[in-house]
Amino acid sequence: MAHYSIQPERSTLHGSFSRDFEPVLTINSGDSICFRTLDAGWGMEPFSAPGIRKRFEPRESSRDGGHALCGPIFIRGAEPGMTLEIKINEIHLGSWGWNSAGGFPHPLNKRLGLADGEEYHLNWNLDSDLMIGTSDNGHKITLRPFMGVMGMPPNEPDIHSTFPPRFCGGNIDCKELIAGSTLFLPIPVSGGLFSVGDGHAVQGDGEVGCPALECPMDAVNLEFRIREDISIKMPRAKTPTSWITMGFHEDLDEASIIALDGMLDLMCDLYEFDRKEALALSSLVVDLRITQIVNGVRGVHAVHTHGSIR
Repeated sequence: MAHYSIQPERSTLHGSFSRDFEPVLTINSGDSICFRTLDAGWGMEPFSAPGIRKRFEPRESSRDGGHALCGPIFIRGAEPGMTLEIKINEIHLGSWGWNSAGGFPHPLNKRLGLADGEEYHLNWNLDSDLMIGTSDNGHKITLRPFMGVMGMPPNEPDIHSTFPPRFCGGNIDCKELIAGSTLFLPIPVSGGLFSVGDGHAVQGDGEVGCPALECPMDAVNLEFRIREDISIKMPRAKTPTSWITMGFHEDLDEASIIALDGMLDLMCDLYEFDRKEALALSSLVVDLRITQIVNGVRGVHAVHTHGSIR
């Protein structure tokens, strides 16, 4: 198994997904990569004032309009119909981050009556030893870092936004994908063309303010394996405590059904249940949680805690 590193530079950064992007690295199944990432907004430093800071340049308007992602990575032997297993070995925070709320015309801000006026902005100092974040207004919170975007492009022409989550990953924003977790994604194109970015120091289910605590990451160590023995339609994850299945749809009810349908498939695989049996037990041991409601396509994740069925 080989180990690689990727730094955020012009040749490795992009702000969209496309099956036509040239890979920045080709690896084998079993190899690992340590990424250093910018924050989602291409920031090179903390904000000196709301909206004011140095950002990575140069950028191309057509290709770099979304989250700052590193990649794409070509995995030899990856083909549509297979599954890409991404083991999240380590995530090391940068030293600063930010979040904000209100003051811009997002549908959620409009519904809450907070779209007008100035944006409320917080700069954060991030202590990766104590795992404590301290805002410039003195708030203190416990940090639990994860990557908001991990995914591959759909097998469709043109450039695709980084903002909505898709069956092949993307802006999943699931706070459970911490170090020690493994994400499983359906492979949409030959080689996969995987990219990662959008570091979050911490986020609540829902990501209700639109940003999470956005931050750069000093090191994100991911290990990649091709799985021909797993066939899935939507992302699935195994965390240190739980199995997770995901659903994405513009309608939250539909996203819930997609997540639950995936959980029934998983429970049938794990326990050799039939689907009605799996549904009966899911009503007792599966939690449906709102992943995020701010990316146009809503997310729901179904959570089944290890050991809850004996």
